[in-house]
Amino acid sequence: MHRRFYALSVLLISAVGSAGESPFWHGVKCEGDYSGHLQGVCTNEEAALYWSFTTVLVKTDHAGSILKKIAVPGHHGDLCFHNEMLYVAVNLGKFNDPQGNADSWVYVYDAETLELKAKHETQEVFHGAGGMDVMNDRFYVVGGLPEGFEENYVYEYDSQFRFQKKHTLKSGWTKLGIQTAAFHDEVWWFGCYGSPPVLLKTDAKFKMLGRYKFDNSLGIVGVAKDQFLVARGPRTQENRCMGALRLAQSDEKQGLVFATEITD
Repeated sequence: MHRRFYALSVLLISAVGSAGESPFWHGVKCEGDYSGHLQGVCTNEEAALYWSFTTVLVKTDHAGSILKKIAVPGHHGDLCFHNEMLYVAVNLGKFNDPQGNADSWVYVYDAETLELKAKHETQEVFHGAGGMDVMNDRFYVVGGLPEGFEENYVYEYDSQFRFQKKHTLKSGWTKLGIQTAAFHDEVWWFGCYGSPPVLLKTDAKFKMLGRYKFDNSLGIVGVAKDQFLVARGPRTQENRCMGALRLAQSDEKQGLVFATEITD
């Protein structure tokens, strides 16, 4: 039924292997379906994948088979892995509210057991925390953006989640701000909703490098040089969300492109 999303689920991409980078990673389908939509993915840089379905946090092996899953408060968003822990951007209030009635946090889970270890307030994320990643032991949180704004914001925290700085992206307005974030190959990749969806690319200091038509708003994680896993969230006939990942590669003109064509 959703073959075009999953045709890569058992196919290793030879271009990655030939470069000697990471022949392990490949397209994959997450086991099961969920009431919440997919809103982030990451890896432990070894054998596990982590999927955030807003109210369920799922750990799978590289083939998509569930190793562990737990119910979590909505809305759990994009997530990242660092020092054997998972860090998840969480909003417990009104997302994208112009008056700032969000309730922004980062929840920390043990990456092995998914046991909740800590909660950190990130109330500086004024319109609601939605995504995050780590760079040089500092955490960067992104979130909502009501209409009327012509720039996005990235909120920087130190390793103890003490607020450091609000960075401005001269990106133009994007629908609901930024949903996903990945720092890879010394570049930031941000995923945004929209018609069409938007990929924002910046350098490490958040200077704009490009704005592209590409959908990485449900999850993106770098897995090798110039190589990424990008999430898709097709629906079942009962309107429950599934999760899938496809290999993508960086492209000078298009930002990101999928690593192989998929046919029905």
